[in-house]
Amino acid sequence: MSIDVVVPNLPESVADATLISWHKQPGDIVAKNEHLVDLETDKVVLEVTAPESGILSRIVKENGSIVLSGEVLAVLEPQAIVAQAVTIDHTTEQQETSEPVLSPSVRRLIHEHGLDPTLINGSGKDGRLTKADVLEFLNKQALQEAQIIPTSNKALTAESQNDAPALTAAGLRPEQRIPMTRLRAKIAERLLQAQQNAAMLTTFNEVNMQNVIDLRNQYKTRFEQKHEVKLGFMSFFVKASIEALKRFPTINASIDDNDIIYHGYYDIGIAVSTERGLIVPVLRDADQLDFAGIEKSIVEFGAKTRAGTLSYDDLKGGTFTITNGGIFGSMLSTPILNPPQCAILGMHAIKERPVVENGQIVIRPIMYLALSYDHRLVDGREAVQFLVTIKECLESPAHLLLNI
Repeated sequence: MSIDVVVPNLPESVADATLISWHKQPGDIVAKNEHLVDLETDKVVLEVTAPESGILSRIVKENGSIVLSGEVLAVLEPQAIVAQAVTIDHTTEQQETSEPVLSPSVRRLIHEHGLDPTLINGSGKDGRLTKADVLEFLNKQALQEAQIIPTSNKALTAESQNDAPALTAAGLRPEQRIPMTRLRAKIAERLLQAQQNAAMLTTFNEVNMQNVIDLRNQYKTRFEQKHEVKLGFMSFFVKASIEALKRFPTINASIDDNDIIYHGYYDIGIAVSTERGLIVPVLRDADQLDFAGIEKSIVEFGAKTRAGTLSYDDLKGGTFTITNGGIFGSMLSTPILNPPQCAILGMHAIKERPVVENGQIVIRPIMYLALSYDHRLVDGREAVQFLVTIKECLESPAHLLLNI
């Protein structure tokens, strides 16, 4: 009896998905739980696996197809002998195969351009290929193909002289047209939505990070030994934001038509830049997490992001967002709201600057903070005081530890 490979159930907020690449072809033997096909939605890439062992007899939906929940993607023919020989789980297969482990975005590029991944040098962890590695390889290929043009005019025949301008232009001014990914299209849609549907303003302040740095340096070794995770800066900012949200609950609210929804919980989104675009996994009930719990959750999100295994539950919801442009060297920016949230905090690079303390000029590690907010709901006074609260909590970390 044939076995259907179907589109998994998509969340209510996701209408459909795009089939981006098959990893097996008709006639191939597949094992139960073996990765068959990638589906891209406007949030994550879903990896569809084989429900049973067998032979892939027919592919119903080709690459680029728009598919809905429950639709048949392919048909498997069960084979008793095959099932006994190849029933292995996906993890074991990855360990035993000599093929490199590729992320969904890398697999897509490899498939689209017909590349051999073993010929590309990987710069990721354990030598894994990244999207940047593949794009660099493609660029080098294009330049090498363009170098067939002789550099001496004397060596050019009349025919080659006529072709030279076109070839030279192709070599020096390469272009590549590719369709926008579902995630990139969704990001563009939400950014336009935020700018068009909200009265967005940004307020700025600066924070002296010296006390946080001193506290972190003093206890980071013991913290890592006890909790098996490094003590970073993000946990301080999450804790400071929660304290400020408790004092100014309007900033933890959202607008739904003519209603204001005040959230009695604190789900903090942490903006993460990925190869496919910006995503925002959410720390659920972040006020109930200690510093170690926050850091472990962030590390887990990072691992899932690199592996392409973030789920819808990891990304949905959120009442307030923190984004850190400082990791890329940003000094100052105006972050854009993450609808329907009404505020977002922007962190930036820490730089030593001269400041005045007790009438003396001293050098301190300073970070600029930016709070973008929806002026329809949040008044300027509240936004400024909210940011000042975060500044006070970070400059005096005892506020966070003693809850004062």
